[in-house]
Amino acid sequence: MKSHVVALCLMAALALPGCKIVKTVAEGEGAAAVAGEAGDDARIAALLDKTYDAELLPLLAKALPVADLRAALAGGLEAAGAAHGNKGSGEGAAWNFAVKGEGKVVEANLTSRARKAMVDTDGDGAADVMLQLGPVIKGSSLRDVAPFYRFGDFRDQIEFAKLARALNDRASTALVVPEGELVGKSVSFAGTVDLKAVGDAWLVTVVTFAVAP
Repeated sequence: MKSHVVALCLMAALALPGCKIVKTVAEGEGAAAVAGEAGDDARIAALLDKTYDAELLPLLAKALPVADLRAALAGGLEAAGAAHGNKGSGEGAAWNFAVKGEGKVVEANLTSRARKAMVDTDGDGAADVMLQLGPVIKGSSLRDVAPFYRFGDFRDQIEFAKLARALNDRASTALVVPEGELVGKSVSFAGTVDLKAVGDAWLVTVVTFAVAP
């Protein structure tokens, strides 16, 4: 009997190195694993494919003209934001607005990767709006203007920041900026701007841009 027990023990010991323990994955647990940082790019790309054309661009199509937004801001940022904007996440977050306008370019920098055009929209000869033409774009207003991009739906701040960069990249890639001098030319644009105070400078993340012939 003893020899039989010893043989069984030896067989079990020899089998252990080849064994593989397979964990039973509870429902929903697999999705949490896929939500790790390694899958951020693919997940965000899929989200943009689903929402950029179908939801974000239609939202931006309802942009307020520059003059109308300035008039609304004259009644206070909070009132203007509640009526026309969306507030970003976190304490002290900016209000984000979809805005469109036209004017004359009074200054431009098209030689750096952060191309910009300074535009006079009210005809006083001074620039009152700075347009970001990319490919390097600052800020997250293109993300934060949209109520359907909610921080709570993302793993953490890192993934949420990646969404903002991906949106900026998608918008910049779609822009067609003509070669040559822009200063003195009339342009039209639409995009987003974030404001923490009424007197903040307008830095617009552009989604559409056209130069008058």
